[in-house]
Amino acid sequence: MVGEGKKPKAVIVGGSIAGISSAHALTLAGWDVIVLEKTNSPPTGSPTGAGLGLNSLSQQIINSWIEQPQQLLHNNTLPLTIDQNHITDTEKKVSCTLTRDESFNFRAAHWVDLHGLLYNALPSNVVLWGHLFLSFHVADDKGSVIVKAKVLETGKDIEIVGDLLVAADGCLSSIRQSYLPNFKLRYSGYCAWRGVLDFSNIENSETITGIRKAYPDLGKCLYFDLASGTHTVLYELQNNKLNWIWYVNQPEPEVKGTSVTMKVNSDMIQKMHQEVEKVWIPELVRVIKETRDPFLNFIYDSDPLEKIFWDNVVLVGDAAHPTTPHCVRSTNMSILDAAVLGKCIEKWGAEKLESALEEYQFIRLPVTSRQVLHARRLGRLKQGLALPDRDPFDPKLVRPEDCQDLLMKNTPFFNDVPLSLDLIPSSISSSGCL
Repeated sequence: MVGEGKKPKAVIVGGSIAGISSAHALTLAGWDVIVLEKTNSPPTGSPTGAGLGLNSLSQQIINSWIEQPQQLLHNNTLPLTIDQNHITDTEKKVSCTLTRDESFNFRAAHWVDLHGLLYNALPSNVVLWGHLFLSFHVADDKGSVIVKAKVLETGKDIEIVGDLLVAADGCLSSIRQSYLPNFKLRYSGYCAWRGVLDFSNIENSETITGIRKAYPDLGKCLYFDLASGTHTVLYELQNNKLNWIWYVNQPEPEVKGTSVTMKVNSDMIQKMHQEVEKVWIPELVRVIKETRDPFLNFIYDSDPLEKIFWDNVVLVGDAAHPTTPHCVRSTNMSILDAAVLGKCIEKWGAEKLESALEEYQFIRLPVTSRQVLHARRLGRLKQGLALPDRDPFDPKLVRPEDCQDLLMKNTPFFNDVPLSLDLIPSSISSSGCL
């Protein structure tokens, strides 16, 4: 329980975007914050990692957390004003446009750039690098939570007492598992090869001139290429980088450890290169083959949870709503989770923490639940997998209604994501769910 005149304290497990965002939001709400992250140092400058898209609301929230908002706009992102879907003829290696939405108001960022921007805007003592979360327990009076972690450099175990535990420990969250021991992720039916090509030193190469000719709106367009039973994503990032994703249907792999991202060996990459040549146009093939350190994501989500807090423990980001990436929502949901959590806690105060967490859950669950299920449907559609209410998508037999289903703007709460109870549509307020 918070003592008089003493700041309440939050312990956040996980130093990725969800954890760093939660640190910003709770700091602004007047709390002391500690973030436990098992990696030894910030990932600033890493050449690997993935691209992501930020919607306009996430941009506004991030700008409220950093001292120089122009950093996000000018130094770390490029516009994504167009959402375009192609069909690629795998035999003729040519593409034609299915849909083109020129009102897509996103910006593209490299994960490491966004993380660095957010991390550097926090006080230096907030994130404890090299601290492996071990366990937690809630005090008998529910007034505090005791977190145990291992300092990896020394091997010493430490305990931290907080008023709130924020689980930002990803889709394989061990904190969530302690409350939901039977919880299992749902495999999507496909994996994703991903990579970021740094073309800083090859701007005038055949590869880059070719890809710009084939995809003339790079730098402002989110491109989706669809072929039979597969699709790719391509867009440009700041500082001469191209982000690409290739989704491949395959049986569920064996996931080891605490990550659904897999490091790959040269044989796997060579085989991938052989397969990509069979499907995509030569310009895209060259980009993929020249990318250093591609990696493999296994794509999972889960059916929406019924609860995302217990006592003074709350889930945010992928721990709260594992999702497939097809609506460009994972990072945006994490940022909005943090913002809503901060607003609710600031409104109710530490003495009414349960009310704050109830309101956070009430606001976020209806939104994220619908977005997760829509992303699942969109992924299965683009991968040509079975859906309960329609035939599998076949690029060679495309119909007008297929094209409409591909549009990103059909995502639930695409432009009207509620941040407070005042903004929730009456249909949610009256029922508590969607």
